[in-house]
Amino acid sequence: PADLPQDVLEEMALIEQQVIELRELQPNGEILRILYTSEQLRERVIEDFFSDYTPEEAALDTMVLALFGLIEPETDLLDIYIELYSEGIAGFYDDETGEMVVVGGAGFGGAEHITYAHEFVHVLQDQTYDFDDGLGYNDETCEEDSEFCLALQALIEGDASFSEFAWFINYATEEQTNDLMEFYNDFESPAFDSSPAYLQQDLLFPYIYGQEFVSYLYDRGGWISVDSAYSNPPVSTEQILHPERYPNDVPVSVILPDLLPVLGFDWELLEEDTLGEWFTFLILAHGIDGNARLSEFRAQDAAEGWGGDAYAVYQDSQTKDFVLVVQHVWDSVQDANEYAALFQEYAIARFGNPVLVGSSQVTWLAADGFHVLYFDGELTTWIFATDEETATAVWDAVQSP
Repeated sequence: PADLPQDVLEEMALIEQQVIELRELQPNGEILRILYTSEQLRERVIEDFFSDYTPEEAALDTMVLALFGLIEPETDLLDIYIELYSEGIAGFYDDETGEMVVVGGAGFGGAEHITYAHEFVHVLQDQTYDFDDGLGYNDETCEEDSEFCLALQALIEGDASFSEFAWFINYATEEQTNDLMEFYNDFESPAFDSSPAYLQQDLLFPYIYGQEFVSYLYDRGGWISVDSAYSNPPVSTEQILHPERYPNDVPVSVILPDLLPVLGFDWELLEEDTLGEWFTFLILAHGIDGNARLSEFRAQDAAEGWGGDAYAVYQDSQTKDFVLVVQHVWDSVQDANEYAALFQEYAIARFGNPVLVGSSQVTWLAADGFHVLYFDGELTTWIFATDEETATAVWDAVQSP
């Protein structure tokens, strides 16, 4: 990128001082300022952001998301990500290099000003709390515990979004405001608009719900209350979605057994993680099959009693048969029953009418495999396998002490 013009540097410095005053945090390190064109951003996205995201990893993510009904199995997930990030990023802070990057088309206008205010908050956060070593906000943590990672991201982005809005209200000039309104009126986002519904919602989650979470904290104790959250970060999307439950309502640990002894020598564990309340909601409300979606209100009702969960995906390396196991523990029997009832409504729309309805299980024989939902007390377990025999063997292993 070319050197920044002096007038742009002066505008950036002014925004920095305004944000420091608003956010009540002080910088304590060097700041590298860069203005990118959209073409330079695309190069950075391909060469940096996704250089470590291999086609094999993308294929695994695609498989898992397809099992959950969130995308089509043939989706090119890597290409979608590259297009989305090339289109949607107005600026970013790189905590590894310390770079403040703003993407400007015709220069440094209203949209770039408000973006700079947002990204400078990330500088203050990182220099104060240390994203990597202090908060554990890094690739390793996110791979091990995506639920914690998304909650932490919501705190970080929610803080920046809340501060950005405060900057706009307090400091944006009439010219900046008009310029920003013109930018949004003309803005087009074909990559976002054509991306899977769940992904659209998931990309917005840290900003929308994160801002509401931070606003809740701020209303109860100002910046002191927000800052204290970095010493005791939220640990679940449930806490972000329901700020009143932070920090006391912590997830229940759910541990699935090792199924390899049951499945056999050729099988391997591909992935295990937590869905959280947020992804439990997304599966029900924003799947790829529009006809199988519950309304947002009903899906929220189904997911709201979330207490904890775990899922695992296995595959036979020879036959490519698969198993998906999802076990939820709910806050109460009533919550479990409500989820089970709404899941059945979703499943009938997605898989067709059940072949068996029992007192503690419902099963479906669908084109893509055998599905069974077990429910007992505060527990529900969804097993998705290639055939009934495998699903039954898995269930026997899961319920064994």
